[in-house]
Amino acid sequence: MNGGPNLPLHADATAGRAGLPGIGDVPEADDAVPSAKLVGSNSKDPNSRSFNLLRAQLIKKLSENGSRLVGITSPAPNAGKSFVASNLAASLGQLPNKRTFLVDLDLRRATIADIFGLSVTEGMTEYLVDDTVALGRIGRHFPNSNLVVYPTVAGPIHSAELMVGDRLDEFFSMARGLGDDAIVIVDLPPTFANDDAILAAEKLDGVLLVVEQGVTTKKQLQGALQLISPTPILGTVFNRF
Repeated sequence: MNGGPNLPLHADATAGRAGLPGIGDVPEADDAVPSAKLVGSNSKDPNSRSFNLLRAQLIKKLSENGSRLVGITSPAPNAGKSFVASNLAASLGQLPNKRTFLVDLDLRRATIADIFGLSVTEGMTEYLVDDTVALGRIGRHFPNSNLVVYPTVAGPIHSAELMVGDRLDEFFSMARGLGDDAIVIVDLPPTFANDDAILAAEKLDGVLLVVEQGVTTKKQLQGALQLISPTPILGTVFNRF
């Protein structure tokens, strides 16, 4: 792991009650080898400062209305939304008073596992498709943090059907069963790639929109805002500025 501090792990309040399996309920990712893109968990890396500032702004925003389910998307692919989602979650995971959950719902592309260096053979897709697949065997506790990652194995699937299925509704119901100290970051597909992000966003408390400097057009941004509505836009992240 990238040089993050040894933190006292927050007691996992999901045990014995409704809520997503958390620390102590999922395997430890002791063999994880994060990619160079993961800087949010390393306070010694100067690039982590941006995500720490974003972390503080997000916590303030969520505390205003008691929200905890946050989606991250972009108008078009390759804008860096998964990079932002991963590093924001990693930064949040360094806080001893917050439990953070990162969920990869970009089922067709799925880059979260690679960014965190997780070796997985099944993930959210298998959970959504197969009622016998338990969340406890999908999630991974990222070492020296209060972060649990629910990765996805990319594949050519009918993802839109899964976005409106009962299984995802149950997942988000469990997420809402977490305590006030929990934040759930959901990496959504790009808005214009298909309708997955639009369908999933309806189940969330708000969305962060990643805008790529010099690439995302005004028309794309306006279109994404319209498609995500009425889910609140919590803010925009200007990436590669």
